[in-house]
Amino acid sequence: MPTQFVHLHVHSEFSLVDSTVRLKPLIGQVVERGMGAIALTDMSNLFALVKMFKIATAAGVKPIFGADVWIRFEDRPQNLSKLVLLCQNDVGYLNLKRLISRSFQEGQVADRPTILIDWLEGCTEGLMCLSSGLEGDVGQAIQAQNIPFAEQYLDAWQLLFPNRFFIELQRTGRPFEETYIGYAVKLSADKGIH
Repeated sequence: MPTQFVHLHVHSEFSLVDSTVRLKPLIGQVVERGMGAIALTDMSNLFALVKMFKIATAAGVKPIFGADVWIRFEDRPQNLSKLVLLCQNDVGYLNLKRLISRSFQEGQVADRPTILIDWLEGCTEGLMCLSSGLEGDVGQAIQAQNIPFAEQYLDAWQLLFPNRFFIELQRTGRPFEETYIGYAVKLSADKGIH
């Protein structure tokens, strides 16, 4: 039996700049396509959590909660990168909630809530992490053809998220995507990321 596909990086109408996807039609499409679950990862927020839970569970779909977040590095202040954080359990939800709240209270950069990399230390339990494709620091390093930096960033993420960090592959027709996927798959195999 083939493995069932589940989208793990979806923005809704609650990602005001990035998406106009409404929750009821989204869950309708999930049901129509025979998917048993979907991850909602709105940009730097959990605003849709309650509404998504009600709509998804009523339709027999497992909601996976997470967020697409901006990460800021003290040693690379000019470069923000993204990560997708997915809750595995209640501990992960509480950690994500704290990180997002802190990003709004203390991490504002150019009107954007950011998470300082140091804040993740001790706050990753219960969270799975996706590299965010070309928008994450691993993807940015690959795009810049700086594979040693990509490997260095990947090693650091694996330390913060042991056995819970995954390289995200996206095929949306953007420039450089196929080259990125080739490098990302090789890095994933080299680093034992499954």
